[in-house]
Amino acid sequence: MLAFAEACVGIGVFISGAFLVIVSSLLFFNEMASLQAICLLAMTGALFGDHIGFYVGHFVGPKLHASQFALRHKEAIARADAMIFKYGPSTIFIGRFVPAVRSVLPALIGMSGFSRRLYSFLDMLACALWAIALGAIVYFIGETF
Repeated sequence: MLAFAEACVGIGVFISGAFLVIVSSLLFFNEMASLQAICLLAMTGALFGDHIGFYVGHFVGPKLHASQFALRHKEAIARADAMIFKYGPSTIFIGRFVPAVRSVLPALIGMSGFSRRLYSFLDMLACALWAIALGAIVYFIGETF
């Protein structure tokens, strides 16, 4: 649930990844959840959150580009589009591992016209790697305490 909220467009800006690590660590060390369950749930939540953002961008994007908001922020939107086109599929991995853009980048990628199938495949890989990294962090926190 936390991984979903952290990845979800709009909500994720307000939820820290540190909070997810703390809650996951508490669940693991109090034997309320296994490491495998934490990783699987984190991956699933992140995947759903990213896809909601992608499809919001995909379907709302054309309308947003024509809005007053887009006209006022056209330079920032142009920079984001340029980054997506320059780095292509790497943008999905960058977005998954950089907290500042984690919840916003999927919507921007959806707005850019990125292939839905390719996005789904690459996002699944990125979310799996991210969930494994979360599991490793949780595990090594326990090893140090």
